[in-house]
Amino acid sequence: MRRILFLYLFISAAGLSFLQAQELPTTSNSGKVIKAEETSSGFPIFRREETETESQFLKDKPKAIDLRENPNNLMTEADAVKQRWSKDKAAKEEYRNDQNLGNVITNGKFVEVYCRDHEYVDGDRVKIIVNGQVVNENMPLQGGFTPVLVHLQDGFNSIEFVALNQGTSGPNTAELRVLSEKGEQLAKKEWNLLTGAKAQLIVVKN
Repeated sequence: MRRILFLYLFISAAGLSFLQAQELPTTSNSGKVIKAEETSSGFPIFRREETETESQFLKDKPKAIDLRENPNNLMTEADAVKQRWSKDKAAKEEYRNDQNLGNVITNGKFVEVYCRDHEYVDGDRVKIIVNGQVVNENMPLQGGFTPVLVHLQDGFNSIEFVALNQGTSGPNTAELRVLSEKGEQLAKKEWNLLTGAKAQLIVVKN
């Protein structure tokens, strides 16, 4: 009887030691927590709990990419729709005088001249004369920039903008930008002219 009892105690102790040796594996994984939720059918379903970072990433919408970026901040016709004017400023007698837009200096063979009606687009038109030669007889001024390529001679070059009309409102209004052959902005000017008056810009080619 003692032998049987001793054998039973020995087997029990050996079984307990074996179970203690079989520990569950540990892990350093910091993955998402799995939560069990009961359904109406009584069977649990498991859902992954979102972390704050993951949840924010899913909620944030990507920023819109503007594919219509313009070099040198030149405004297009589409841009001009955002900036509408009801009328031009009042026409003044001083706008009857010719306007000097100043001088710019460049080493390039040409410049790019951009013009637009920067106020109320009302049908203003200009004639462009370069060194005494007409390069555009009748150019309408739109809401977006219209380019004119001007080839330069050595020394002084005269670019004149003659107001052919005053549109339907106020004076003949325009914004002028001049870019070098490298795309650098050399000048940014504006004019307000009555019909027949002109604005002149001098470009000096070194």
